[in-house]
Parts: sequence; C-alpha cells; structure tokens
Amino acid sequence: MRARRPPAAQLPASIGRYPSWEESEAPRRRARAAGGRPTNARDGYAPTVRTQTPDELATFLELPLVAVLATYRRDGTVLLSPVWHEWSDGGFTVATTAGDVKVRHITRDPRASILVAESEPPYRGIEIRCRPSVLPDPGGAVALRLAIRYLGEAQGTEYAETLDDNTLIRLRPDGPDEIRAWDFADDFPPGRA
Repeated sequence: MRARRPPAAQLPASIGRYPSWEESEAPRRRARAAGGRPTNARDGYAPTVRTQTPDELATFLELPLVAVLATYRRDGTVLLSPVWHEWSDGGFTVATTAGDVKVRHITRDPRASILVAESEPPYRGIEIRCRPSVLPDPGGAVALRLAIRYLGEAQGTEYAETLDDNTLIRLRPDGPDEIRAWDFADDFPPGRA
C-alpha cells in the first residue's frame, strides 16, 4: 500500500515550492560570516568554476587523456566515442579511417563536440562545439604520433603499424561561443584534494 501524502496545509512551508532567494542564500551568508565557505549541498555549497582559456590549460592539454567525441546519427541521436587526440593550433585532431562511423556522421551532419576532462582534482576540462573538417592523413603520421603519445615509443610504434588510420577529424572552434574550458582549483587547492 502506498503512503499517502499529507494535505498541503499540514506540510512545512518549504515543501512543494522553490525556496526564495533569501532562503537559498542564507546558508552561504552564514558560512561567509563564520569565515568560510559552505562545504556541502545541504549548507548551500556551490562549486567555484574558474573559466579558463586553452592557453591556461596548456599543461592539461598535453596529458594523454581519452577524449569523448560526440557526432550525430541519422535519427538525430548522439554517438559518444572515446578517442585519442592531440591539441595544436587552437583545436583538436583525431585520427581514424575513411569509412569510420564518425566520419560518415560528420560528412552527413557537420556538427560535433569533443570533451576532455580530468577525473581527479582540480577537475580541469575543455569542450569544443564546432563544424569539424575531415582531412586526409596519408601515411598515418598523426595516427603514429597519437599511438606514441598514449602508449609510449615502443608499444605505440608497434601498434601504429597495425592501424589503417588515414583520415583526420579536425575540431577547431570558430568563435568564443564554441569553446568552454574550466577547472575547480579554488575548491581543491593543492594539498586539500
């Protein structure tokens, strides 16, 4: 048997409605008055996201983190693909084959996004939304570079010899509204993470 909800007249005033600005801001004001910041959602904590530029994230972009590339299927749903990448000249390059599903999607619907984010503090990340280019990579030079970047010199070279990657997907934002970069360093100072 389902529990019945009491009539609205018996519920506390805060249930069933959004809190006012004063109510939602009160925990933050109390924490600041006590000399600190709220530390959890119940106390009104909201993370401090520092907007970054790609230049400020240069060391982060050198890390061999797996990116997630989003392309659009014919029915409009999104395909999320884990990809190796490199950052250069203000954009990402991904190596693949000419017949790959990602290339087919981009050729049919030239919209894509790529996201790279850390899973440890300070949780830096970057997202680009753009109209990517599909370019040839004769000889697979970029594929070799990526394999070495992610697997090391010996294993990467060996692995690259097995690849048929001859196509590049180049994702470069055309304007500031197509890029979003962040970190949470203010919430996770060194030694506190």
